[in-house]
Amino acid sequence: MYEYLNGQVVDIQPAYIVLDVNGVGYLIRVANPFRFEVGNDLTKIYIHQTISDTAQTLYGFSSLKEKQLFEKLLAVSGIGAKSALAILANGDQQAIVKAISQDDVTYLTKFPGVGKKTAQQIVLDLKDKLDDFTTNSLFEPTSTAIASTDNAALADALAALTALGYKERDLKKAEKALQGEPEQTTDAYLSAALKLLTK
Repeated sequence: MYEYLNGQVVDIQPAYIVLDVNGVGYLIRVANPFRFEVGNDLTKIYIHQTISDTAQTLYGFSSLKEKQLFEKLLAVSGIGAKSALAILANGDQQAIVKAISQDDVTYLTKFPGVGKKTAQQIVLDLKDKLDDFTTNSLFEPTSTAIASTDNAALADALAALTALGYKERDLKKAEKALQGEPEQTTDAYLSAALKLLTK
């Protein structure tokens, strides 16, 4: 089992990144690939590995606490890896912890794959298990994406929303709201879209 990998990000796609570690490329599924930058700098990514009959999958996180929150979400009945990543995608883990601790089922149902029953199960299972997640400093900031020179950044952000499971009506809503904004990085577009969709 991996704890973390340290390497260079060599490819960024809407649902994953590829991390080169000493000449071996690891495909790592992450909540928001556009938080990372392709480049020569070493990037430390905390890893959760799942093994099934048909696949071995690596999930990556920019901090140990983000990984631990993902694993707590995975332990909830009805939450799979895709839903857990979608919940973590906006990067605001404190809002998620607050929603769970305050029984805010409505907030939790705004994420794809999370209905009312599942949101209630999240609260029931995790409400008293998140004491270690109540300090802002526990979540380390993540790197920002390289600025895009055209509106491919918005297209990439919409592709990332699709990979997270958001429906076409959500994509159209986000695209309409963001088209009028000044040009931003993919990460900024994606963060803005996720805030809009979870209001």
